[in-house]
Amino acid sequence: MLNRFMTAQPNVAMRRWGLPAIVTLASMAALTALTAGAAARQARPAQPTEATAPREAGEPIMAIVSIKSQQVTFYDADGWILRAPVSTGIAGRETPAGVFAVLEKDKDHHSSLYDDAWMPNMQRITWNGIALHGGPLPGYAASHGCVRMPFGFAEKLFEKTWIGMRVIISPNDTEPVEFSHPALFVPNREAIAAAPAKAEALAREAAEAATTADEAKKAAATASRETATLTASLRKLEGLKTRAEAELAFAGKALAAAKTDQARARAEDLKQKATPKAAEAGTQLDAARADAKLKLDAAAAAKDAAKAALIRKVDTAKAASEAKLALEPASIFISRATQKLYVRRNTHKQWPDGGEVFDASIEVPVTIRDPDKPIGTHVFTALARNDGGLRWTAVTIDDASDAKAALDRITMPQAVLDRIAPTALPLSSIVISDEPLSSETNYRTEFVAVLSNQPQGGFITRKPTADILVADHSVQGDGFFGFFFQPNPGPQPANVRRRGGQPYLQGQPYPQGQPYPQRQQGWW
Repeated sequence: MLNRFMTAQPNVAMRRWGLPAIVTLASMAALTALTAGAAARQARPAQPTEATAPREAGEPIMAIVSIKSQQVTFYDADGWILRAPVSTGIAGRETPAGVFAVLEKDKDHHSSLYDDAWMPNMQRITWNGIALHGGPLPGYAASHGCVRMPFGFAEKLFEKTWIGMRVIISPNDTEPVEFSHPALFVPNREAIAAAPAKAEALAREAAEAATTADEAKKAAATASRETATLTASLRKLEGLKTRAEAELAFAGKALAAAKTDQARARAEDLKQKATPKAAEAGTQLDAARADAKLKLDAAAAAKDAAKAALIRKVDTAKAASEAKLALEPASIFISRATQKLYVRRNTHKQWPDGGEVFDASIEVPVTIRDPDKPIGTHVFTALARNDGGLRWTAVTIDDASDAKAALDRITMPQAVLDRIAPTALPLSSIVISDEPLSSETNYRTEFVAVLSNQPQGGFITRKPTADILVADHSVQGDGFFGFFFQPNPGPQPANVRRRGGQPYLQGQPYPQGQPYPQRQQGWW
């Protein structure tokens, strides 16, 4: 306005303010323009760049993807170690926010959904196709649901991660913070020290029990085959005795009815022959019955022994499995939606169709105070041992309540604590969430929990995985591990709550002003 006024009325302006005043005002206007330009530049968020922590990195413990900042950060026990920009899902195919873990790794993966597209250094986090992999980064969300990372970054990272490593996808920026709470596991040093020897001893005991059970089963089968012919033999001997007794009875009647010496002689001869024959048949039958009783008793005993050996085999296998699992970090998931506590531990058993099998034999009710009130989604991770037991961090990706308040409301079953806490190891974790377990949680996953208040387009448009194969100790398989099938649950429902009182709807558009590209054929 000042410039327009001076242009239209130069003489008036000069007369009113004088030249020095005009110069001062012009300088102020220029300064204001420069300041406004700088403020505008500062308001625009800086594009994420690749970065490496200025220290020697340890084993990565978790990755956190920020959908808001389009950035992934990897952490070890001492903090962040690697950062890089990413490209997550476009509107309608949004990358789901939630809690995941690395399920499978493929150095040279090609998409089965999008025209055999190349997805190098792929690290799968759901079996229906969500993964971290190398890909092009236009500077904004551009994938079909996956998390694209820089090609070189993905390659460098590939050998560092491990199956079961936690991957957290957060709608906003978040990071681990040091955390302590009485409810977190406090391991017992003596129990940890004794665990390997205990596992080895129980494994030997289980192997011996399995051998004994197999031998008992074979002995029972042999005894059963031997007794299978007894019935036919006894029936044959009973028939011979019946015929011999009938002949003897006939001879006796013939002798009594004989009228002549000749007839009497024939009957007497017949009786003399029938008498020992009948006696012999009775003796054979009695002996056979006695022998049959011994064999039947032995078969019954062998059958009972086989049953007892099988019970011992199952019990020792279960104990050996539990002792072996005690050497692995334990992950606990507590769901306010289902009021249950779930435990996952990696068996490191490879599955033919990819991935490793996770033990899921612990699933119990859990007590949550004020179960109708939101609790948020919080991930507590044991980073390393310290003098007090374990050093923990907390990551919150849905702060309906803070992490401490969430743990305060949980009462974990003592039986679970007795099984898990004494030998709790670094990398163990506890996840508390309002959400149920996603239907993508199955026998080859750790925990998959999706925030129902965030868009899930890239998740729900994919074909769900097959029926869930759940670990169970009631059926034993190789390596003391058994399974049973359980139908895959339906889609995860939305929680009836949200900040401001309104839940997000699936398919909700991107925030206004957020650019998103046209579909790039072949890339997630």
